[in-house]
Amino acid sequence: MKLTFLGTGTSMGVPVAGGFGREVPTGDSRDERWRTSAWVRTEDTSIVIDTGPEFRLQTLRAGIRAIDLLLLTHEHTDHIAGLDDLRPFNYKRKKPLPAYTTEGCINALKNRFYYMFGPDKTPGSVDLDLSILQQPVQFRDCTITPLPVDHAVMPVLGFRINDLSYVTDAKVIPESTKEKIRGSKVLVLNGLQWEPEHKTHITIPEAVEIATELEIPKTYLVHISSYVIHKKISARLPDHVELAYDQLTIEI
Repeated sequence: MKLTFLGTGTSMGVPVAGGFGREVPTGDSRDERWRTSAWVRTEDTSIVIDTGPEFRLQTLRAGIRAIDLLLLTHEHTDHIAGLDDLRPFNYKRKKPLPAYTTEGCINALKNRFYYMFGPDKTPGSVDLDLSILQQPVQFRDCTITPLPVDHAVMPVLGFRINDLSYVTDAKVIPESTKEKIRGSKVLVLNGLQWEPEHKTHITIPEAVEIATELEIPKTYLVHISSYVIHKKISARLPDHVELAYDQLTIEI
């Protein structure tokens, strides 16, 4: 199984529009981050997790030619704004794209992308087969297990896909979810910034504590803010935790 990080940035991306946040380029491409999204490939399956504002560009940059399944963590704009860019993948499939997410996210999608659903659906718009994921499901060669976490302002759904656990936008990970993550070979976890503590996101030191507690062989941090300099922060991390960066591809 391969995992490509399509984007690793926080909700505003890096660098941030309008000069908010770090403005001085470091010259390191790892410090330029599109909104957090991922592509998982097995022998039989192509899965995308989240469709943020740069999704079209992310698919072109990564060379994605087909999508078999969509996983949506939650309804915040930085995770769903690129939903329209699924249209060419629909045209190629000639049938709806299955998608797993939460009930709240489904309701939000039907409200914000009203033209994709119902009797007045716009011809040619994205066609999704939406399902609430509450129990593990088998999709081709992938066992997909829901990993509910708390974003402080709403529930978010992480996903365990075989030996990969993917969690973003978490503030609190319940013990029941931690038990589902245990045994993973790779954990992807949000790590917004080094300090201070954040109201809705895990910080990098907190993420390291979680990865260590769960004894995950390798953890990659995503949803990273503009204040995190890759080279500087990487030097402070233990060997089993790394900052992910856009276009990084790993094998699991």
